[in-house]
This record gives sequence, structure tokens and C-alpha cells, in this order.
Amino acid sequence: MCNENFNNSINELKPFLGFVLNKISAEIDPKSINLKNEVFIVDTSYIQKISLDKINIPKILILKQNEKNIVKDKFDLALKLPLNIINFNRQVIDLSQKHKYGKNSLISIKNYILDKNMRILKYGNISIKVTEKEMHFIEELNNCLKPLKRDFILKNIWGYSSETDTHTVETHIYRLRQKIKNQFNDENFIKHTKEGYSL
Repeated sequence: MCNENFNNSINELKPFLGFVLNKISAEIDPKSINLKNEVFIVDTSYIQKISLDKINIPKILILKQNEKNIVKDKFDLALKLPLNIINFNRQVIDLSQKHKYGKNSLISIKNYILDKNMRILKYGNISIKVTEKEMHFIEELNNCLKPLKRDFILKNIWGYSSETDTHTVETHIYRLRQKIKNQFNDENFIKHTKEGYSL
């Protein structure tokens, strides 16, 4: 959401950008910005026309060379014209990637938070370390609408053949359940019935 000169310049450079640039109007619903776009770019002429607090994607402010004393605290990045297009392109992509990475790293599960970056399961101030496979298992359980069968878990999470005649799944899940029980005093985080495993 920038003035015509900036928009025209960027439009000419579209083929060289590593992101898709969409022009939006001041009347746009902030919710649709969040759904369709990864980064929101605005110049000072539009700051008063839209509620920035309702936009929960990274925001970039474009400043004219002579602009000063602009409140930048609502923005993730402030860039001054003229722009180096290579740096601009890189900064937009970097900001978008950081946002996506951060958004996908914390998963709310029941009353817990699974932090994929730190590989920990947290409840309030208490946490336990989980392995890569345990994390993947918890995530799969959380995403599934029905219980997961032993053979599915064996093949898709622990990478064993479904013909493997071992108690691999049961052993791994038992250890994980014990960790959770010992640290959080929760015996029902992972449930097991004849249908399979679920949260």
C-alpha cells in the first residue's frame, strides 16, 4: 500500500523479485491481508488510513528520504528511499521466512505448547525435552481426527516396516508417556484404545 510512483517502479521490477507483489486499497479488510499475503508494505501516506494493529503479518514501512520522526515501532522493518532493489528483495524474503518459521514452530496442544525449535513440550513454566520422533508423533496425533494405528505409527513416524515384529511403537510411546507423567503428572495426554493412539 504505497504511492503511485513507488508502485509503478516496483511493478516494472516484478520479474526480478523473489516474491509476488499485490497492490491493495486503503478500504481492504485487514483479515484478507493476513490470509493472502506474507508481508505488508506501506508508505507514510497510508499509515492513517488503515488499522495496523489488526494486521498480524510482518509490516514494512517505506520512508521518503526527507521523512523524519515517523513512529516506526509498529513496523518490523523501515526502509528509506531510494531503495537498492537487491537488498529490498532480500529483506522482504528474509522477513517473510522468519515470520513463517516462527509461526510454525509453536503448536498449541490441549493445555500444552509444543515448541518445535527448542524441541520441548511446555505446560506453564514446566517443560520436558522431546526427541525429533516424539515431536513428530505428538504433532501427528494432534493433526489426526481419528486414532492412529500401530502400523501407521511404525511406518510413518519411526520408519520401520509394518512387518517388523517388535514392540518398537509401544516402547517409544511408553517412554514418552512416562516422561509426561513424571514431569506434568498427566496420565491422559496420550490415550490408547483398541482403535489406536490419540490425544
